Amino acid sequence: MRLITRRSTLGLFAAAATLPSRAFAHVAPPRTEIRDSLAKRFTDLGTSGTFVGYKVEDYLIVASDKERSGESKLPASTFKIPNSLIALETGVVTDPDKDVFPWDGVKRPIEAWNKDHTLRSAIAVSAVPVYQEIARRIGQERMQKYVDLFDYGNRDIGGGIDQFWLTGALRIDPVEQVDFVDRLRRRTLPVSKRSQDLVADILPVTKVGDSVIRTKSGLLGAERGEPSLGWMVGWAEKGGAHTVFALNMDCKEPRLVGERMPLTQACLAEIGAI
Repeated sequence: MRLITRRSTLGLFAAAATLPSRAFAHVAPPRTEIRDSLAKRFTDLGTSGTFVGYKVEDYLIVASDKERSGESKLPASTFKIPNSLIALETGVVTDPDKDVFPWDGVKRPIEAWNKDHTLRSAIAVSAVPVYQEIARRIGQERMQKYVDLFDYGNRDIGGGIDQFWLTGALRIDPVEQVDFVDRLRRRTLPVSKRSQDLVADILPVTKVGDSVIRTKSGLLGAERGEPSLGWMVGWAEKGGAHTVFALNMDCKEPRLVGERMPLTQACLAEIGAI
């Protein structure tokens, strides 16, 4: 089985037509299928968005479009996946169930954030303040080192150590998200297997019939109460089959925030992943 790589996958989409030839020297790209019916799901909701699913065993990428699937956006709270890995790898967090981050006493609009958290409880409610504190403890130098090692998006952590994934310079596109998440799923990221096992274990799980979906959501502007862009990234397991996915959509109306997971499940069901 050939392995998906960021360089080879990006070559499938129009956004990366200028890739150097060496990108294809070792890994042939997976097959690609563009499905207009997936794109229609976003327009039917009255919004714009994109879905990319990588059916691992079929070596097939199914996407809703060629354009937005290659457009880079701020990762928002999907960055909690690499942030958690780096926290564990650097010892900022030693145990995701025992190390406690005390609430700072500041009341925030999302009530679930206004309490003490462990890493597991913080990722479950996507507690931005906890992960901002984690990023500060990791520090600029170590954060840059691991973002580079992960080849995560554009690797630019400018804009503040506790803001770069929310309002700063970091950008990642859906295809790059799929590649990063797939490397975590396969435990091939350049950190310990323990760190990868723990992060895979703390990712929120949704069960649909006999399928399991591990996901991390993201919502730009959530911490300010001004949502604008929503993400869902993760992977689905159905029997022995695995599908890695990334979805993003404009969430400029409050009603759309809650549509991220139902839409993700609808897209996964359509491509036979759940």
